[in-house]
Amino acid sequence: MTPAIRRLEQAGVAFAVHEYAHDPATPAYGQEAAEALGLSPDAVFKTLLARLDGQRLAVAIVPVSASLDLKALARAAGAKKAAMAEAADAQRATGYVVGGISPLGQKQRLATFLDVSAEPLERLHVSGGRRGLEIALAPADLQRLTGARLAAIARR
Repeated sequence: MTPAIRRLEQAGVAFAVHEYAHDPATPAYGQEAAEALGLSPDAVFKTLLARLDGQRLAVAIVPVSASLDLKALARAAGAKKAAMAEAADAQRATGYVVGGISPLGQKQRLATFLDVSAEPLERLHVSGGRRGLEIALAPADLQRLTGARLAAIARR
């Protein structure tokens, strides 16, 4: 049981857990999840952390079929610039290891941004809090539980 799953259970949200055998040699965790579970990379979302204006951290949730547009994230967050956070900072702030960072159940409540491509989906998939574990849930539930703001932050 991960903090992400615990958070969903506490909230009474409908969700499904999907496990797969993670290959430690794979650097593209989200793409690996999509392929292993037979899902569209447009419906599997990765959770990334960025540092805004060299100070505060923010969470960006984008499809694995896209990359994070740091300029768009900065605009959405009202910052001048955004840069990817160091892995150690991301792990410390969330309580999860890189490749298993879930947007749910993080140690610190951070400003969170969900790419607009999630809105029309019936269900999306995010990390369940460890490598090889994905959670499927409605985008509206993810948005509500994380306080995420919808923004066009993905670059294809």
